[in-house]
Amino acid sequence: MAALVYIAAFAPDQGESVNTLIADPPPGAPVPPILPPKDGFLFLDREKFHASFAGDVPAGQAAFMADSQVPWGVDALGGTITEAAWRTKPSWYLVATDDRMIPPPAQRAMSERAGSTVTEVAGSHAIYVSKPAAVALSSPRPPPRQPQGKQARRDEAWPNSSTAWAAADRPGSRRTLGCGAPSQPGHKTNPRPRLQGAA
Repeated sequence: MAALVYIAAFAPDQGESVNTLIADPPPGAPVPPILPPKDGFLFLDREKFHASFAGDVPAGQAAFMADSQVPWGVDALGGTITEAAWRTKPSWYLVATDDRMIPPPAQRAMSERAGSTVTEVAGSHAIYVSKPAAVALSSPRPPPRQPQGKQARRDEAWPNSSTAWAAADRPGSRRTLGCGAPSQPGHKTNPRPRLQGAA
């Protein structure tokens, strides 16, 4: 793991747990609608899910999310961290400024403590659903991979392939993603093989 990305998330330190992080909420902070445990698991109140968890998600989609919740084990609340990864690895943090699950002031405090590169975006706790582009832009971009093996030989045969990809990313250009490499001048793609008996 080279780096960490927190999307409106808890970033506990050594000895901390979710329980300790939510024990002292800021004055006036909204209370997440967590229902009493059932068979050792926690769920959010379906009727309050939209407003609390996914306020900027269309109502129908929020209802589906509420119905398809993944149960959270009660024991997970008290699980303590033995070693905080953010102390030894770079981190990025997206603060959802309209979050009603983890108060934005708490998100800011945790991201500042972790020394994260911070982006703030207006959105709910489900910002990864409502604004995926903003989430993607707030995360670090991986360095270009060094070609190896067949990839290296292909790049040698197509010395302008990286230029072609860069040109394809320019506004007004057309880029087709699929199986195989981008088309190059003079390069013929093989037709899709037909199955025996196919029409």
